[in-house]
Amino acid sequence: MKPANRQVVLWLLCGCFLIFSMVIIGGITRLTGSGLSITEWKPIVGIIPPLNDIDWEIAFEKYKQIPQFRKINYDYKIDDFKSIFWWEYFHRLLGRIIGIVFIIPFIWFYLKGNFDKRIIKKMIFLFLLGALQGIIGWLMVESGLSERTNVSHIRLALHLITAFITFGFTFYFALEIQYGETKLQTIKSLNRLIKILFITVIIQIIYGAFVAGLHAGKIYNTFPLMNGKLIPDGMLFLKPTIINFFDNHTLVQFIHRFLAGTIVILSFFLFYLSRINKMNSVQKKGILYFLCAVFLQFILGIFTLLTSVEIKLAVLHQAGALILFSTGVYLLFIFRKNSIPQ
Repeated sequence: MKPANRQVVLWLLCGCFLIFSMVIIGGITRLTGSGLSITEWKPIVGIIPPLNDIDWEIAFEKYKQIPQFRKINYDYKIDDFKSIFWWEYFHRLLGRIIGIVFIIPFIWFYLKGNFDKRIIKKMIFLFLLGALQGIIGWLMVESGLSERTNVSHIRLALHLITAFITFGFTFYFALEIQYGETKLQTIKSLNRLIKILFITVIIQIIYGAFVAGLHAGKIYNTFPLMNGKLIPDGMLFLKPTIINFFDNHTLVQFIHRFLAGTIVILSFFLFYLSRINKMNSVQKKGILYFLCAVFLQFILGIFTLLTSVEIKLAVLHQAGALILFSTGVYLLFIFRKNSIPQ
């Protein structure tokens, strides 16, 4: 690989690391109830935090106007407010840093002629995804500023999955530049199973966000049964019925559990197929990585549930989701039709 391409790959992988960090800090922000502590969206001047007591009082007064303070955190003092403010501030600051890390090197590589037209289109696509992520992030925060005491779990899920998709495309483009395309015959049925698994993982991540946004992980804190039952009561009591799949705490947690079990079973089946079919060693290792990530995430999910969403475990569980997602992206890449890295 040319040194210039190596630099581009390193740049993209740095972007992946920053997005990974962004997801983790975002998880901490949500778990500590910090996401609504900054009530305005100021992309430029918002980079400067409160610098003195007067600035802090102004920021605190703005926070006092929203329902979360009036109904939940009404006993907060200025020091309590600072403790939640900084998590949201660092979350937004990292978003700005990611934008800078993507834009400035892009201009540099472009002027040096490191990009062809195909790569330029992909980089512009990444910029648009990043911008969309910022807009959705603010719309998510805005949903909790007027009537709710927390953000919309639907917008939270959209915000999270957009971050994962941005990470996924960035990682995939890095792999393309790193390895290029080398033709190799693959098994069609195996490719189909990998795609089904990856789509299931995406749906599972979305439902994980629903569980988080609804605080549904704080109920039914037993495993494998829910309140002593495999199928608990109360899964279809909202009208119309379709709303239950998004707003019913019991059904949302049940679906999250069901999808977790489905992914585990399909992953072991995929691993079994990799043992009985002839394929490249890179592909076999990729499937093993994916299976290990699934197993780790499954165990973290169980312990997070059993501890009623203890913060450290919940953060590890969110990190595990992104690790699982990244191994899924890697699988999609090495099982591309007629191509594999050597």
